[in-house]
Amino acid sequence: MTVTIRLSDEQAAALAAQAAEEGLSVDAWLQKLAEQYANARLPSAEQSTERPVWDIIAERMHSLPADVFERLPRDGASEHDHYLYGSPKRNQ
Repeated sequence: MTVTIRLSDEQAAALAAQAAEEGLSVDAWLQKLAEQYANARLPSAEQSTERPVWDIIAERMHSLPADVFERLPRDGASEHDHYLYGSPKRNQ
């Protein structure tokens, strides 16, 4: 992909100076930055240390006493608007 951007003379000089500090052309330096950014934004599954949210929810549900589940409404899924927002029940 080719990207064209318009820079002021000062911006172009700053980019050229940064690239020169690393011994690269502006094109090579920008390519390197793009690769670093892409790698930082797209961690692989092996690199990720975060657990999926469903694992956390399941773990916390297992720690709840049984009587908590017994008190939950049986129609909670179909009448969630009623229980969350106080809307009238649909199936009465």
